[in-house]
Amino acid sequence: MRTSQITVAAASLFFVLCSGKARAQTTVVHLWPSGAPGSEHWTQKESESKVNLGFRRFRNVVDPTITAYLPDGETRAGAAAIVAPGGAFRILAWDTEGTMVAEWLKQHGVAAFVLKYRLADTGTVEPYTRANADAAGDPPAEIRAMAAADGLRAIETVRKHAAEWRLDSAKVGIIGFSAGGYVALQTALHYTSANRPAFVGAIYASYMNAAEVEVPEDAPPVFFLHAGNDPVSASTPSLYLAWRAANRPAELHSYSDGGHAFGMPARGHSTDNWIERFGDWLRYQKLLQ
Repeated sequence: MRTSQITVAAASLFFVLCSGKARAQTTVVHLWPSGAPGSEHWTQKESESKVNLGFRRFRNVVDPTITAYLPDGETRAGAAAIVAPGGAFRILAWDTEGTMVAEWLKQHGVAAFVLKYRLADTGTVEPYTRANADAAGDPPAEIRAMAAADGLRAIETVRKHAAEWRLDSAKVGIIGFSAGGYVALQTALHYTSANRPAFVGAIYASYMNAAEVEVPEDAPPVFFLHAGNDPVSASTPSLYLAWRAANRPAELHSYSDGGHAFGMPARGHSTDNWIERFGDWLRYQKLLQ
């Protein structure tokens, strides 16, 4: 077995060992209790599947939720992060870009909320993998808009529950991966006082031409990270420069390899342990202990 296979298998084993305890301690909150606007009449049924050593994926999401991972009182830093998995707006890489990130944040004192945002209808064919999602091409613009609305709603929802969950309402941010990175960046560009993120992590975000981006004068700080050999997130350096040109705080990490969608499991690439760099950035922002 190659080193990359061993490291992925080890990450999977760690997840399996702790997942039962993690699920027992989580709380699920529905973002739109009366029905998400624009999708009230959707008829597709949400489904869950397991791929790649048992990691879970969701698709056909109609009812957006956040799943809370709250740290112990002794380690609680007061900050909170929405975690938006990727999957080309057709699936959600729930564990490798969601729950595993949330567990890491929780262990470091940051409350995490894994976002299950609305997705395009992919029917009932199984198995349906990330490769299927990527091959399907760009989803309709309205799907991306709904997913972004769910991201903003998630920030607002966590902020409303800040006292209940013993959080600092001024320290609620978001980190997203691929399509989830698009969601995260949309919250950094189109927000109100109720849902402006305190910080944003854009991890190999799929995004539009940076020349079309207008960075607000009070845009939140952004942590950009991707692999240089990933065509999906090729606009990342340009987006970073757009933030800097607007005189807004930003940090960029561009790795030599790693491709797309490497997520949390170590795979023997330079991107392994990327989340430690995100942790360093959070500490600099005084959001992590």
